[in-house]
Amino acid sequence: MSRFFTAQDSSSESSSSDEEELYSEEEPDQKLKEESSSEEDDEDEDEESSSDESAGGKTGVSKFLRDQASSDGESSDSDTPKVVKSAKGKRLEELEGIIKLIDNAKKINDWSSISTEFDKLNRQVVKIATADKAPKIFISTIAELEDFTNETIAKQKASTKKMNATNAKGLNAMKQKVKRTNREHTVEIEKYREDKGDYLMSDDDEEIIPLEKTKKVKTAYNDGIDLDDDDGFTSVGRGGKPKQYTPESIFKHLRSIVSSRGKKNTDRADQIRTMEKLLEISETPYQKVRVLLTIISTRFDLTSGSSATFMSQEQWKMAEHEFCTLLEVLEENPILVVIEQADDWDDDEKPPQPAPGERLRIPGSIVSVVERLDDELTRSLQHIDPHTAEYLERLHDEQALYNNIVRALIYIEGLKRDSKLEIPQDSANRIVMRRVEHIYFKPSQVVDQLEEKAWNSIPARFSSTITPRDTINDTATLVQTLCIYLFENSTDIIRGRAYLCQVYFCALHDQYYRARDMLLMSHLQETIGNFDISTQILFNRTLVQVGLCAFRAGLVYESQNTLQEICGSGRQKELLAQGVMIQRYSQVTPEQERLERQRQLPFHMHINLELLECVYLTCSMLLEIPLLAQTGSSPDIKKRIISKTYRRLLEFHERQIFTGPPENTRDHVMQASRALAAGEWKRAAELINSIKIWELMASSDKIKAMLSEQIQEEGLRTYLFTYAPFYDTLAVTTLASMFELSERKVTAVISRMISNNEELAAALDQVNSAIIFRKGVELSRLQSLALTLSDKASGLIEANERTLEQRTQGTANAFERQGGQRGRGGGRGGRGGSRGDRGGARTRGGQQFGGGALGGAIKA
Repeated sequence: MSRFFTAQDSSSESSSSDEEELYSEEEPDQKLKEESSSEEDDEDEDEESSSDESAGGKTGVSKFLRDQASSDGESSDSDTPKVVKSAKGKRLEELEGIIKLIDNAKKINDWSSISTEFDKLNRQVVKIATADKAPKIFISTIAELEDFTNETIAKQKASTKKMNATNAKGLNAMKQKVKRTNREHTVEIEKYREDKGDYLMSDDDEEIIPLEKTKKVKTAYNDGIDLDDDDGFTSVGRGGKPKQYTPESIFKHLRSIVSSRGKKNTDRADQIRTMEKLLEISETPYQKVRVLLTIISTRFDLTSGSSATFMSQEQWKMAEHEFCTLLEVLEENPILVVIEQADDWDDDEKPPQPAPGERLRIPGSIVSVVERLDDELTRSLQHIDPHTAEYLERLHDEQALYNNIVRALIYIEGLKRDSKLEIPQDSANRIVMRRVEHIYFKPSQVVDQLEEKAWNSIPARFSSTITPRDTINDTATLVQTLCIYLFENSTDIIRGRAYLCQVYFCALHDQYYRARDMLLMSHLQETIGNFDISTQILFNRTLVQVGLCAFRAGLVYESQNTLQEICGSGRQKELLAQGVMIQRYSQVTPEQERLERQRQLPFHMHINLELLECVYLTCSMLLEIPLLAQTGSSPDIKKRIISKTYRRLLEFHERQIFTGPPENTRDHVMQASRALAAGEWKRAAELINSIKIWELMASSDKIKAMLSEQIQEEGLRTYLFTYAPFYDTLAVTTLASMFELSERKVTAVISRMISNNEELAAALDQVNSAIIFRKGVELSRLQSLALTLSDKASGLIEANERTLEQRTQGTANAFERQGGQRGRGGGRGGRGGSRGDRGGARTRGGQQFGGGALGGAIKA
C-alpha cells in the first residue's frame, strides 16, 4: 500500500463516511437549484465547470495532499450550508470587484491599471443591463472617475514634477474614455450629483435581465419594411435593437466608426455601407463634408492589412466620385474649409457655429486625398498585365484623376488667398508637383487633350492663378510655368524633381541644347546621390532622354557620352525602374525586394530598352571602328577604349566560327561593324537601316538618312586610317567616288582629321586636290612588339613606384641606393655600381628602359 494511504488515521475515515451521508441528503435539493441556475446562464456555468475541471485535474502528490488538507476541515465546513448564487448576483460581485480594484488604483495614482480595469468595467456592464439605464453603482463610479480625472489633470498642470510616461499615457486614455462613456449617461450622472445618498438608496431599479452576448451584428426580418430596403431585412445593433439612422445621429455614428479604425476584426465594408446611408440622410453641407471625408478614408483602408496589393477599380472610382462631390460641396459653400490645422469638434449633439466673419474649419487634408488617389492608381497599373485590355481600361481613369488634381489646385489657391487660414505653401507645391508628373513624359498632343478635358469638367467661374484657363494654350509654356512656380516656392527635393521634369520635357521635344544647358547648370549630377531613390530614378530617365535627343539631332559623340553611364553598366532595367534584376547570389532581403517592386514605373511610362541599346551600340560602332583602325595602323598611339561593353560584344562576335544572318538588333550592329571595318560601308548602312526598331522613333526616315551619312563619313575615316601607310598621295576625287560624297565634304573630313591632334599624318594639296601623306619610320613587326613591351614595362615600373610610396608613406628615401652602399650587391656596388656602365648611360637604380639601339634610332 502506498505511504500516502498509510499516513491516514481512523478519524479521517470516519469523517469521510459522515460526509457521504451528508452529501447524499443534500444532493436532491442542490440538483434542483443547479438546474434553475443553469437555465439562467449557461455561459457562466461552463466557465465554472471548466475551472473546476482544471482544479480537479491535478494528479500525483498535489492531489493527495489536497485531499488530506481538506479532510481536516470538513467537520467544520459541514456545519455551514452551501449558498448557490444566481447569475445576477455573480455578475454584480464581479462588477463590485472591478470597482474595488479601480478604487485601490486611485489611491496609488496608477492610471495604467485604472485604464485597464475601466475597460473591463464597461464590458461587464453590458452583461448587466436594464430596460433603460445602467446599475447605480456603475453610475456613481464613472461620475467619481470623471471628477478624479479632472482633479489629477489640474494638479498635473500646476505641478512642476512631471508624471512618468506610462501614467501619462493612461491618464490621457482615461480622459477620452470617461468623456465618451459619460456622454451616454449624462442624465443619470446629473441625478447622482444632485443627491448622492438618495440616488443610491432609492429602489426604482428595474429587474436586471441578463442578455446574450452579441459579438456580431444580427439581422432580423421586419414586416413593416419595403422590399426595396435590403430585401426586407434591417440591421440590428447591441441588444437586438434595430439601428436608426437620423440626421441627428450622424456624428455619433461617425465617431464610433472613427474610433474603431485600425482595430482588428473591424468590418470596413459594413462601415462603408453605414456611411453611404448617412450620406443619403445628411441634410446640411457640414454633415455631408464630414461623412465624405470619413468614407473616403475608410475606402483607402480596405487595402491596408489585407492580402490585396492595390485598390480595386470599383472602390477607386467610388472614392474618386466622392472626392469630386466633396470639392463641389466645398465650392458651393465657401464658409466651409477643410484644412489640416483645424481642431476636432467633440460635441455630437449640435454642429459647430463659426464666429461672425470667420469660416468653419473642418479637420482633413485635400492634398493627402489627391496623393492617395494618385498612388493607388499607380499601384494598380504596376500590378496589371500591360498587354491586356484591363490595363488600357484602367489607364482611362487617369483623365478623371487629372481633373481632380487641377480642381484641387484651384481650391487650394482659393484658400491661400485668405490670410487668416494660414495655408502652408507646401500644400500647393505638392499638388503642382503631381500635376507636372502627369504631363512631363507625354507628347504635346496628348497633354493638350488632357488639359482641354480637364478644363471642360470644371465650372467656367473657376480659374487658376498659376495657369489661367485661357492664357496658356501651349504645352511647353504650361510645363515651364508650373516648373518656374516650383523653382520659386519650393526647396530641396521638389525643386530638383521639377528641374528634371522640365529637362526631360525639353529633351523629349528635340530641344537638345536647352536640355543640356539646363542639366549642366543645375549641377544635379554632383548632388543627386543625396536625393531619395525615386528622384535618382527620375535623373537616370532624364539622362537617357537627353542622350536619345542628341542621337536624333545627329550628335553621335554627345549621345554615346551621355548614355555611357547608364547603358555601360548593364543594369538599365534597375536604374530606370523598369524591372527587377534578381541575381543568383545576391543578398537582397525580401523587404528590399518588396520596396524595389514598389518603385517600379507603370508600363506606359517606360523607355524602350531595345531602342536604347540599339542607339548606344550604333553610336559606339561609329566611334570605335575608326579608333580601332587608327590604333592598328599606328602602334605608337596609346590605345584607349570608348565603350567596354561594345568591345566585349565585338570580340565575342569575332570569336564565333560561324555567323548566320542577323536575328536581333545586336547581331545587326555587330555585322555592320565588321563590314565597316572592312571598308564595306554600303553593307554596313544596309544592315543598320534594316533594324526595325527605328520605326518606333518619330521621323524614322530622317533618322535612317542621318545614319547613312554618318556611316559614309566614318567609313572614309576608317579607310584613311587603315591604308594611309600604303599611299604617298591620294586624289580627293577618288575618295569622293568611293564613298559617294561630295568633294567639299571629303575635304572637310580630311581637314578635320589633320587638325584634330594630327590624327592623320598628311597634308592637303588644294591646288591638285590631293592628299600628301607624310612617311614616318616604318617599323617591322618585331620593332612594334618591342615598343609595346617597353610601354608595358614603363607602366609596371610606375605602378611599383606608386605602391612603394603608399606603403612607405614618406620613408622612401630610406630605400635609396647611394653609391652601392645599400641594397642588393654588397661590395659589388649593387645595381648601379661599377657594373652599371655596361648597359650604356643608365640612371641610378637601373629602373628605366630607353629602347636600346632601336629606341635611339626612333628618337633620332
